[in-house]
Amino acid sequence: MKLSDFIAVMSTIAPAELAMEGDNTGLLVGTTRADISKILVALDCTEAVAEEAVNKRCDLVLTHHPLMFRAVKRILPEDPITAPVVHLIRNDIGMFAAHTNLDAAKNGVNSELCKQLGIYNPITVGNEGIMRIGNLLEPIMLDDFIGFAENILCTRIRFTGKNRLIQRIAVMGGSGGGDYHLAKMFGADLYITGECKHNQAIEADFLGLSIAVAGHFETENLVLKPLIEYLHNNTEGIEYILAEANAPVFRMV
Repeated sequence: MKLSDFIAVMSTIAPAELAMEGDNTGLLVGTTRADISKILVALDCTEAVAEEAVNKRCDLVLTHHPLMFRAVKRILPEDPITAPVVHLIRNDIGMFAAHTNLDAAKNGVNSELCKQLGIYNPITVGNEGIMRIGNLLEPIMLDDFIGFAENILCTRIRFTGKNRLIQRIAVMGGSGGGDYHLAKMFGADLYITGECKHNQAIEADFLGLSIAVAGHFETENLVLKPLIEYLHNNTEGIEYILAEANAPVFRMV
């Protein structure tokens, strides 16, 4: 498949205009390969992921998080930000990122969160178009829902608020703690996100909104398999591989 055709397909999944201002999306590392046949998919293009792409003879790495989110002045193999770029360029492997545009996309990160957590008829709220808010079919006790969400997301969740019946839930994968006021404004009982500062949790709790912190990786990684499935069904001649090195930095004993 032509690299240009793959980029066109990605633009229908996560249109560039959905990205937040200043985001770094699209083809971030170029390649001389006009045709591609194997793509490694990961949340981040770490050095380990770049090495895996080399070892598996991939033509492209597709990620959610971009490399070089902020401007860099040097590309060095010993720099953790640019080391993956060095690996890719040396081996003529491209790298494409769909970040906040995939967060906001119709079938993107937060829509998938709603789907897997049983949140029905979610609406998009906020100027950025990322947060989703919807209802469970039936009310459930907060503690019980957290247990359910932990099983779905394969993580341990920290959360605020007393055990009570909840039904309306807001979600924002990744680092969304600062938007708790938006979840409260639209009537959420619980707001699930990946990261939240201490003061944000205190302020939300004061307003009567529970916040569940489920992990940045865990609240976004769940989009990769559905994305691969969609690409398999809508492109030809490409093998998609979920990176084995695609793993969170943190671990628990």
